[in-house]
Amino acid sequence: MNRRSAALLAALTLAFATFAPMRAAQSQSTTLKLGVMLPLTGGFAALGNYTKEGLELYLQEHHNELGGRKVDLDFADDTNVPQTGVTQLRRLVEQDHIDVLFGPVAANVGAAVVPYIDDHKLPTVWPIVSDDDLTQRKPSDFIARTGWTSSQTTHVLGDYAYKVLGYRKAATIAYDFNFGWQSIQGFADVFMNDGGKITKEIWTPITTTDFSSYLSALPRDVDVIMCSFSGQTAINFMQQYKEFGIKIPVVCQGNATDESTLDQEGPAAIGIVDALHYSAALDTPANKSFVARYTKAFGHRPGYYGEGGYVGAEFLDKGLAKMHGNTSDAAALIKAIRSVSIPDAPRGPIEMDSYGNPIENVYIRKVEDKNGTLQNTVIRTYPKVSQFWTWTPAQYLARPAYGRSSPPCNACGG
Repeated sequence: MNRRSAALLAALTLAFATFAPMRAAQSQSTTLKLGVMLPLTGGFAALGNYTKEGLELYLQEHHNELGGRKVDLDFADDTNVPQTGVTQLRRLVEQDHIDVLFGPVAANVGAAVVPYIDDHKLPTVWPIVSDDDLTQRKPSDFIARTGWTSSQTTHVLGDYAYKVLGYRKAATIAYDFNFGWQSIQGFADVFMNDGGKITKEIWTPITTTDFSSYLSALPRDVDVIMCSFSGQTAINFMQQYKEFGIKIPVVCQGNATDESTLDQEGPAAIGIVDALHYSAALDTPANKSFVARYTKAFGHRPGYYGEGGYVGAEFLDKGLAKMHGNTSDAAALIKAIRSVSIPDAPRGPIEMDSYGNPIENVYIRKVEDKNGTLQNTVIRTYPKVSQFWTWTPAQYLARPAYGRSSPPCNACGG
């Protein structure tokens, strides 16, 4: 190398060394473009809008910053349709050039967008999506789940139904897609292992509005009916179940009586026992403060979706802070988010397991009328519940994944 070439190389090296920290600092100081994909219209609109409110409340309380960067929200309406979700995500990434994705809500939309997220190495926070295998058999390096798995709360409910409520025979009715399958089979798996019998499983299309034929098919010789619905579908089911005059007690996956739909369900929901990792009626200082702030901001209680949006934003904020606001390494950002623990979330303490799923309290709740207002009264707390329930991860993952017929019901047709 001659003297001139050496001098040029030295100058370029110095220039790059000077430019690199300037570029990093500039990247960290620029606005964070956060794509927010939720169902904002259609039958799941309340769920999406509550999640949106939770995110917005967190931003209002934190100077519209996450990880030290100002935030620009870019909304997309997936309408709770998987293909629409894929189309909307392509727009957010390829046209709007978002830095991070927040959402969606439904497990079926979430499952549909995973391949695109992985292909584009897009850092993503799932505050609500609960599709089991994302943190079990098919993990993604680019998604941080801050909510739960579909079966995590229903494992608890199956155990409670058998051991505490004393039920021995059950029939189930739920959505005919992955969320319905997983939440029902989590209940059935534990209930059957405890000694209970599942005599019939009924699966309803996600678009069902008239449940009359399905209600007619429910057996009348069982101790309890287990359901899994949400949004407008839950409202329709609750009201029609009461109108049908069926007297069998109902237990449900907790979304079915979420505060986002509870008032519309009305008296039909009173007495239902369910399980979820949050209730607006949870009697803790952290939750009382959150509910008061949320209600002041939006004029109604938060529900699980509102709390989920808020907590998802907190995880993203703290994970970004660990990265000094840098989103360029998606896998590193996701690891940072997964390393966050929140001891005082509205729902209670949250820590992540080694698979990237929250370990958190699960609450058995009962719908009660308190001075003219329906609420999900917490009647029992199961602390630090894992997605693997009482199995070790190795034992759990060696078993077949929950699905439409897995595990098979042990007394169907007999």
